[in-house]
Amino acid sequence: MAALARGDDRFQTGRYLVTFKEGAGQSGLRYLEAMRVAHAGDFEGQAVTLDQLSDADALFLPEINMALIGGQAASEHKLGEQAEIASDSPIASIEPEYFVFADGGTSGSVVESGFVELAKSTTFESLPGFTESLYQASNSYLRGFLQATETIAREIRKTGNGHSHQEIEEETEALLATWGLKACKVPTSRRSGAGINIAVLANGFDSGHPDFVGRSIVSQTFVGEPVMDLNGHGTHMIGTACGPLSPADPTPRYGIGYQTSIYVAKVLTNSMMGTVASVLTGINWAIANRCPVIFAPLAMAGGPSAVFTAAGKAALNKGCLLIAGSSSAGASVGAPANSPTILSVAALNQNLQPTPFSPVGKIDMAAPGVDTFSSWPRPRRYATISGIASATAHVAGCAALWAETSPALRGIRLWQKLQNTARGLPFPATRVGAGLVQAP
Repeated sequence: MAALARGDDRFQTGRYLVTFKEGAGQSGLRYLEAMRVAHAGDFEGQAVTLDQLSDADALFLPEINMALIGGQAASEHKLGEQAEIASDSPIASIEPEYFVFADGGTSGSVVESGFVELAKSTTFESLPGFTESLYQASNSYLRGFLQATETIAREIRKTGNGHSHQEIEEETEALLATWGLKACKVPTSRRSGAGINIAVLANGFDSGHPDFVGRSIVSQTFVGEPVMDLNGHGTHMIGTACGPLSPADPTPRYGIGYQTSIYVAKVLTNSMMGTVASVLTGINWAIANRCPVIFAPLAMAGGPSAVFTAAGKAALNKGCLLIAGSSSAGASVGAPANSPTILSVAALNQNLQPTPFSPVGKIDMAAPGVDTFSSWPRPRRYATISGIASATAHVAGCAALWAETSPALRGIRLWQKLQNTARGLPFPATRVGAGLVQAP
């Protein structure tokens, strides 16, 4: 799709995004009829990448009612950023397309399977502009965790404290979970996310990870690269939101929706960069596949974007909830989380306080985002990192559990349920929103 592939050396790609007025999709297509338009609906599952589109001038995304237009075609048809939009036009807005990045600010330790070597630290580039401390082992953490929980579990089983056998087993199981899951009351929830599709828009996933054997996983790339996660971000987020109930000892439970169906949308390249179009095509695909929960641990600077606001509204109208991290790119909430139609998440530490890297502004709720233990691509298998993306994954997993409780909890009703059941925190709403997300 040469006409769409040309960009420039700024943060703009050189292409344009046209959002059509609600209900004006067909008239919008007619508006573009002078161009060579590719329709995502012509591709199976609406899974389409730019390199599949030959010489099309534009790509229409029907689920979110917008089109991506190549720079040359936009210029020829006077559809640039400064174009005047007539009142009777089907077009609601025209925006330049920008590059996007993974939601930054992550840091922590990478834990190898086996846990047999002593910690040996070095540094490496994790995300653009960020560094992370790499540990080739952390056997002291997991050995200590296991010993402590086994000791407490033995005491619970021995004394009983007036509890039934089932209650004792539930209390014991709750001990064998990460601090983030405990804070969200996940271990005591009877929900698993069964029957719920959850879409993760990131940099891919290691689908061969042993903790996910036998799981329902559908994957699609939107950046022309294999879905395999080469740097850990996507695998870690999916682990928190969708990881197993009982990983192999001595690994604690780190996943929430352990029976969800996982939809992996690779919208960021292996260098952790994408475009607004790659994200929007991923959202369009997730909506087409009726994923009640869609979460995007990625960010870009700037104010609310008309395209993300429209995409969030389209998702809500079709029973899907878009969840995004509030971004650590600066002091204020970045896109897409700052759109009023997308649920934004702030990060908390173990004391349930907002983290220094969690911004102020349009925050809808908060979740654990510090020292989050979760899955990692092989051969390491596990990692402990911090970041707003980890908080977002906790909310997405809990959203899937709530969605399982009732088919009526979709879209805006699911959003409201998450906020209405959140645990209140003694901080302004501009820092934590409705409070700490809680599982049903």
